[in-house]
Amino acid sequence: MSSIKKIQITFDCADPERVGRFWCEVLGYVPPPVPDGFETWDAYNRAQPVEKQGAWFASIDPSGEGPRLYFQRVPEGKVAKNRVHIDVRAGAGLVGEERLATLEAECARLMALGAERVQLMLADEENESCIYMRDIEGNEFCLD
Repeated sequence: MSSIKKIQITFDCADPERVGRFWCEVLGYVPPPVPDGFETWDAYNRAQPVEKQGAWFASIDPSGEGPRLYFQRVPEGKVAKNRVHIDVRAGAGLVGEERLATLEAECARLMALGAERVQLMLADEENESCIYMRDIEGNEFCLD
């Protein structure tokens, strides 16, 4: 039996490029190489049928380590809490005030990109502190 080594995380959204570029900024990701025969992604998009233009956007980890992110346009808006979410590990390995300061600084950066801060959850007996947030279309994620 083989073991899966790579995964893709897919987001349903109204504006794939806008949400995808937000996550590129959050994670340091980049769009994948432009398809053969096109100089830019805009040129590729314009060559598609009108109904397919802007229907999706993808981003990749330039180091090749992280999963590919795929953003697809759907007609319905977000109506419920995500069943799966991304944890942005800005404070991994840090504790106490150092962790909180790191999380707060990253939270400020992400809010400048359009993210919404929802709630600071302070450390307890089981978990370190984290900040519950939403991206530019309301998808929940944790800054931890």
